[in-house]
Amino acid sequence: MARAMWTGVINFGLVTVPVGLFSATEDHTIHFHQLQRGTADRVRNQRVNERTGKEVDYADIVKGYDTGDGHYLTVEPDELADIAPGRSRTIDVTAFVDLADIDPIHFDKTYYLAPTKPEYERVYALLLQTLERTNRAGIALFVMRGRQYLTALRAQGRVLTLETLHFADEIRDPATELDHLPKKTAFKDRELAMAEQLVEAMAAPWRPDEYHDTYRERVEELLESKRQGREMVAAEEAPEPTNVVDLMEALRRSVDSAGGKRGGRTGTGKRKSDAASTSGRRAGTIRPRGKKDTPAGGKSRPGTGEKSRKGGSAARRTEDLSALTKTELARRAADLDVPGRSRMTRDQLEDAVRDAGDTARPRGKRKAS
Repeated sequence: MARAMWTGVINFGLVTVPVGLFSATEDHTIHFHQLQRGTADRVRNQRVNERTGKEVDYADIVKGYDTGDGHYLTVEPDELADIAPGRSRTIDVTAFVDLADIDPIHFDKTYYLAPTKPEYERVYALLLQTLERTNRAGIALFVMRGRQYLTALRAQGRVLTLETLHFADEIRDPATELDHLPKKTAFKDRELAMAEQLVEAMAAPWRPDEYHDTYRERVEELLESKRQGREMVAAEEAPEPTNVVDLMEALRRSVDSAGGKRGGRTGTGKRKSDAASTSGRRAGTIRPRGKKDTPAGGKSRPGTGEKSRKGGSAARRTEDLSALTKTELARRAADLDVPGRSRMTRDQLEDAVRDAGDTARPRGKRKAS
């Protein structure tokens, strides 16, 4: 069993829940040591005085803040410890916000929270189910390892998760940071319609287990090839940028490719030839990853084939929402301005999103079950 990296309590109102904090993710990156070429000798880093060239003991190192004029303000480790926030043992929830209102750019790292003893499971479960039913997140500040974090507590299946968030002043403004942002651009209706058709043709439910680290797999293949004395075949080069003059042709070929891949399965579940997707990739388009099966009877799903070419609205009205999570449904409900969405269950959200997206049916607040 994993050991908690932090223990404390969640406080919301006058309710207290003792919990432990556990990392929810792990790093599978392949790590290398540095060696001198032609030898098996490790190369190690040393702390060296750049003026004298002599190694400096760690105990003799202090922190220095560059004032910008060639001078430094030196700070002792004890001075930082004296002003640092105390080692907090509480996660104090100050507000509950609509989860869909938190822009994903603020999310940093995910942790699991679990009750520290069986007798605390009931209170823990109450908070978990309440956040699930309301689709809200508890916003809190807490301190770990001498650093203060802005966090969001949310329900994730059978467990509470704590998401560390970037503070607002840590989010860069793209308008001031990036050199090449598109200005307001006018497109012909047929260009936008073709781009929308491509998006609809590539639409797929979010299935994270279908995605894996192909670069890490290539590194493992390289190491195995070297172990066996074989040469590694180089990967194909990146596609050329799409020429603006050929944009419509690239879009058209991409739609054809995506449509073929969506319906391109045999009765045994095996995929048909991938040649069309290769031509689309060479045209400078993004290669679709997610794929949907063709339903029984050979009819294509909404958003593909002839239905997609006649217009995306019919595809959206008949879209299968059952594969979406409650969070995804809540975001759609926010986009559609569905009233009362924060109090809806997942099934109510699904019905509300379907009704709001169907222009043939009236919108309205659904009664809570």
